[in-house]
Amino acid sequence: MNSRAVNFRAIWAIYKVEMARTLRTLLQSVVSPVISTSLYFVVFGAAIGSRISEVNGVSYGAFIVPGLIMLSLLTQSISNASFGIYFPKFVGTIFELLSAPVSYLEIVAAYVGAAATKSVSIGLIILATAALFVPLHIEHPFWMIGFLLLTAITFSLFGFIIGIWAANFEQLQLVPLLVVTPLTFLGGSFYSIDMLPGAWRTVTLFNPVVYLISGFRWSFFGKADVSVGISLTMTLAFLLVCIGVIGWIFRTGYRLRN
Repeated sequence: MNSRAVNFRAIWAIYKVEMARTLRTLLQSVVSPVISTSLYFVVFGAAIGSRISEVNGVSYGAFIVPGLIMLSLLTQSISNASFGIYFPKFVGTIFELLSAPVSYLEIVAAYVGAAATKSVSIGLIILATAALFVPLHIEHPFWMIGFLLLTAITFSLFGFIIGIWAANFEQLQLVPLLVVTPLTFLGGSFYSIDMLPGAWRTVTLFNPVVYLISGFRWSFFGKADVSVGISLTMTLAFLLVCIGVIGWIFRTGYRLRN
């Protein structure tokens, strides 16, 4: 097997095309999350926050910020990556890409890198918007950035898999709408799982999103529903599973050859 240097020019070219597509809808990409975040604070922060003053010693308005960021991060990562690779399949340009002197690793790095960049940017915009509503103090900023990047890359890989698997636009939206979004809402985005009855708390621990949100919330407040070590381990495990699935897809040509 011949080895060769990584083709950074090819990665950059694909990355620029994907980012240019986002820049054409920059207003929508920026305004939409700002408005959505503001509405969440109006509904949850004002309506529910007036009844729940604190959760685990943190004001309710500040408590929901990591959940809001994670909700957008997961959906945006999956959406950007899945559409990014699905569109070349849809128009037929995927065959030109696969026949070009570009490795599978370089293709994945470009598409996933662009999707992760977009979702992290939106996450930071939501964080800045939230700071206008509630005072925020990030106790572990290094870990906050680390969890943000790790989650964005992991779910961009997951979105890449969905984009390969989807046979039409309906399937493209199926998993994000019917699986990921409900799991995020039920994963402690707007509440602590310690507030649930014992049986329901046990059931909730089978939700993988709980560990993502818990670890990310720990980076803000130093408090979490589950151990931060477990959260990091679960995220890395899902990352490795996604890498393994993508490797299998390119080895077998699943949904790429036809």
